[in-house]
Amino acid sequence: MANTTKMILLNEETNIEPYEIEDIKQKIYTIRGKQVILDSDIAKLYEVETRVVNQAVKRNIERFPDEFCFQLKKEEYSSLKSQIVISKGGRRKIPYVFTEQGVAMLSAVLHSPKAIKSSIKIIKAFIEMRKFIVNNKFLFQKISNLELKQIEYQKSTNDKFEKIFEYIEEHKEVEQKVFFDGQVYDAFSMMVDLIKKAEKEIILIDNYVNINTLNILSKKNDGVNVELYTKNDTKLTIKDVNKFNIQYPTLKVKYTDKFHDRFLILDKKYIYHIGASLKDLGKKCFGITLIKYDAIIEDILSRF
Repeated sequence: MANTTKMILLNEETNIEPYEIEDIKQKIYTIRGKQVILDSDIAKLYEVETRVVNQAVKRNIERFPDEFCFQLKKEEYSSLKSQIVISKGGRRKIPYVFTEQGVAMLSAVLHSPKAIKSSIKIIKAFIEMRKFIVNNKFLFQKISNLELKQIEYQKSTNDKFEKIFEYIEEHKEVEQKVFFDGQVYDAFSMMVDLIKKAEKEIILIDNYVNINTLNILSKKNDGVNVELYTKNDTKLTIKDVNKFNIQYPTLKVKYTDKFHDRFLILDKKYIYHIGASLKDLGKKCFGITLIKYDAIIEDILSRF
């Protein structure tokens, strides 16, 4: 059975109006492992007939390799029709689909201002979808193939992916995540989400801390106490700690030389191994991993 999983885009900041995002995102599918859009849907956005789009491709066939445009197989088309309403009257010919590169090329052969403007919007939608997939790939990997198939064929409307987003909402504590150099904002955002997860207590073990570390810890919930274990020669001053405690009580700094790695312990229930000091998040490639064994938390706490 062809893989025709329909992806949902995040409504992030973009130049496309919200209703246009909603319209375009429902026209993008994953077929043969590629994100594509139907020729008929492109035609609607270009405000031309479908045959005009396909004729443009035939006249410039050398510009449209399979990576840009390809015709669906019968089983792929049947699977797609079972999920969406192609049109009330159907269509006689099996449709062609276009990848992001195909849309860009199509705007070059169809010179109308409407085609160019619509192509830009479609490509922006592809980009937003790609960002969504990259940022949430570990969450999607945690959903079994069986669950994906059930979601795929269970409903024919947009809510067929509701279960995925319920899963994401219920599992905000990502068990594993890798950030690459330059992903400072993404790493900071995830660490803040983890910090906010604590209800009573945060224990941070980090040999290299400074005021940037406190900036992240300041995002904690009110009433949550923080214990920070670091080296004696820390760059964090007593003045820094006192200023923090005036606004975000209570922080206690303790000193130890028993640890090399960084650990974040929340409410003595969750422990994360962090590959970089909090002050350096996103500057270089590093990973965050949730450690599932309760005994490890007890072992680490006993070292204090």
